[in-house]
Amino acid sequence: MMLKRWLSRPESLLMVAAAAMPVSFWGWTVLLNNFTVEAAAFTGREIGILQSLREVPGFLSLLVVYLLIVVAEQRLAFISLILLGAGVALTGYFPTPLGLYVTTLISSIGFHYYETCNQSLALQWLDKKHAPVTLGRIYGIGAAAQVATLGAIFIACMAAAGDWSWTALAAGISTSASRDIYTLTYVIAGGITVAMAAGAWMIFPHFAEKVRQRRRIILRRRYWLYYALTFVAGARRQIFLVFAGFLMVEKFNYSVMHITALFLANAVLNIWLAPLIGRIIGRVGERAALVAEYIGLIGVFTAYAFVDDAIVAAGLYLVDHMFFAFAIAIRTYFQKIGDAADMASTASVAFTINHIAAVVVPVAFGFVWLVMPAAVFLTGAGMALVSLLLSLNIPRHPDSGNEVVIGPRGNMQAEAAVN
Repeated sequence: MMLKRWLSRPESLLMVAAAAMPVSFWGWTVLLNNFTVEAAAFTGREIGILQSLREVPGFLSLLVVYLLIVVAEQRLAFISLILLGAGVALTGYFPTPLGLYVTTLISSIGFHYYETCNQSLALQWLDKKHAPVTLGRIYGIGAAAQVATLGAIFIACMAAAGDWSWTALAAGISTSASRDIYTLTYVIAGGITVAMAAGAWMIFPHFAEKVRQRRRIILRRRYWLYYALTFVAGARRQIFLVFAGFLMVEKFNYSVMHITALFLANAVLNIWLAPLIGRIIGRVGERAALVAEYIGLIGVFTAYAFVDDAIVAAGLYLVDHMFFAFAIAIRTYFQKIGDAADMASTASVAFTINHIAAVVVPVAFGFVWLVMPAAVFLTGAGMALVSLLLSLNIPRHPDSGNEVVIGPRGNMQAEAAVN
């Protein structure tokens, strides 16, 4: 009876999906920099090209709204998860630049289309009052899946080294041994995601739309601040995702086990931190949460530009990653100001906006990296400053008709009354 009741709740499906996605995503991500350097001799140029190609499906996420004409959104989320897992499973078999570009595109289509559907469904299924807290719990479940994935990779690397000491952790593993580990890890990680997605597809009922979603591209003037926050966040996030990890490998010679340990520490922290951040957002509001995030990111990116100590760099990496859960605030801000029928369309549009800069940033900054790596991170600090200024324009109590403080659809009188 309890299981039946649990399966009847749409948030339960969101939790299962939140556990399925990180297995493939983090299995691919944590090995990527080492795999590309060891197996395909990547430099900053090639990793920039790969990361830009990875973001192309995100740029085309607006097409999701048209797929919804023929495929139910919940079903499309399952299909996308399966595609993500399949792409990751193939990665280790193609250790060449072209092979990695192709498998990355396959998995990226699945990842970005899943994320688009997932964000839309969450905003449709969760009530506005409890959405930050529930999203925090869902993030925490994703972090737990990340811990399990990274822990397994960490143990596999230690076993491949044939030495369970900290000396082996520092030394890493041989290239010939690591290639076998890469291939096996990618197959297992991708296969688990496929199995979980297929199982959820069969077990969970289809949850009907509470409000019929519009099946067309929608751009509304009153959502302009949400679009702006999403755009800058996409550019800034790419600098972290692409170059912070690459800095660890190229400048500080981190092994695959060092990188895995960093990701594992991040995930363990987020099991506890993500639900806490969700509760904080629900208590203090979106504006205060985002202001705190962006002030912190300005300091972190500036420090990245000048760091010369491997341990300090690892600390910055942990702090930087801890801010990721604050992205909940951008989503719940839109949920409060948006039309209920716009969630699917706007989620697809927002993902495209998020990836406009993301398509360009990795490859463009890959060339900048070859000349002056510090400039990459200082630009990230500048982007965080822009986000900070934008977040100050969010009302303390956003709602339809009270979307911003200053600018189109601004309501300074309402904000003054609150103060």
